[in-house]
Amino acid sequence: MAIASITNLVSKNKTSKVVICPNWRNFTWKFKKMKNIADIRKEYKLESLDESGSDNDPIKQFGIWWEQAAGSNIEEVNAMTLSTVGENNRPSSRTVLLKDYQEEGFTFFTNYESHKGNDINKNPYVSLVFFWKELERQVRIEGIARKVSSAQSDEYFNSRPAGSRIGAWASPQSKMIASRAVLEKNEVEYTQKFAGGNIPRPPHWGGYLVEPDLIEFWQGRPGRLHDRIRYRKNEIANPKENTNGNWIKDRLAP
Repeated sequence: MAIASITNLVSKNKTSKVVICPNWRNFTWKFKKMKNIADIRKEYKLESLDESGSDNDPIKQFGIWWEQAAGSNIEEVNAMTLSTVGENNRPSSRTVLLKDYQEEGFTFFTNYESHKGNDINKNPYVSLVFFWKELERQVRIEGIARKVSSAQSDEYFNSRPAGSRIGAWASPQSKMIASRAVLEKNEVEYTQKFAGGNIPRPPHWGGYLVEPDLIEFWQGRPGRLHDRIRYRKNEIANPKENTNGNWIKDRLAP
């Protein structure tokens, strides 16, 4: 982001003042009268969500919310937090990008030898979170991550810009490197190697499909009395519960 843009962005907060050093590469921010973190809050009041107004199929409900989010000028609307747990039982989270969703689940692509890839290899249970603050909405997903087919990974990989395809070869994702020069050297080498135009997909790179067994839709409401509608997979449909074949829908307290 340009310096001018940063200045304009910060100056919207009339309770603070920003000072930028002459050497812009080492600029610092100095705030006065900064709000106490504990005092930062927002009252949610845009929409509501109830059992009767939500679809009985959570994938269809996600589709409804997705279309609304995608049409709301949300920057990187497909960004989602992916959380994994490794063999040491320590959780790890990062932001990835949703690239497809269908009845079977939610798809993203990555380096299989990355931190998240190694975690999933040892423990396939993951969670995803979308937070669309502009709509005061959150979608939380739990399920099992499985590799997609090589054909599906190839199809998506070949649709990426050439620079991104070279980057998949050049970066030993999550591995320690001596400096950025390592990446730049690798980038030059692989650019020369694939100068003919065909950049194949690395065997260690591909997609995962997260097959959900729990999906929760959260809609912000006034007084922190938010609406939470949860769907759980029900392998054996229970006629006594509000179920749509494979899913049970219920409301959770906020």
